Amino acid sequence: MPPKVKVTRDDILDAALALVREEGTEALTTRAVAARLKCSTQPIFSNFPNMDGLRRAVLEKAYAMYAQRTFAAMQSGRFPPYKASGMAYIEFAVDEPQLFKLLYMRDRTGKEKNDDTAESEKIIAVMRERNGLSYDQARQLHTVLWVLVHGLAVMYATGFQEYKAEEASEILTDAYLGLLGRFQNKEGVVK
Repeated sequence: MPPKVKVTRDDILDAALALVREEGTEALTTRAVAARLKCSTQPIFSNFPNMDGLRRAVLEKAYAMYAQRTFAAMQSGRFPPYKASGMAYIEFAVDEPQLFKLLYMRDRTGKEKNDDTAESEKIIAVMRERNGLSYDQARQLHTVLWVLVHGLAVMYATGFQEYKAEEASEILTDAYLGLLGRFQNKEGVVK
């Protein structure tokens, strides 16, 4: 009798992530993962307490992928760091639409939200220092730009609009400079 092939936790997680990347979260079932690994469902439940445990692990791995890409984009020098983080978010939506949907387009009704307060506060502090803005102005600028970036990313991830890197970059620059000009003008209105 041939020896049994050992299926590791990492094998299972990689197969589950690949399944979600290709077919979306609806495709993530124990049978689908087992079929991809050419094994029974037993190794899955030996390594994860249940499907929710596997889903959480896939979500964590997807977040780690996104964070790594964002960090690399911010370090690349292609754009200033703040803009690079927005472009990385959009490019993640374009390159990984199913993972983007998993991370940023799932129903969170009644669920705990990620608290990014500390990260937002760092961004707001940098915007205040670089641009001479009040806390409220910098927070509003960041919020409006976040809404814009997320909206663009959703349109690209869902195929609503075709992604053009130069166009997305110009939109972000125009919005940033326009809002910054508004806040830097004492009356708050660009003339």
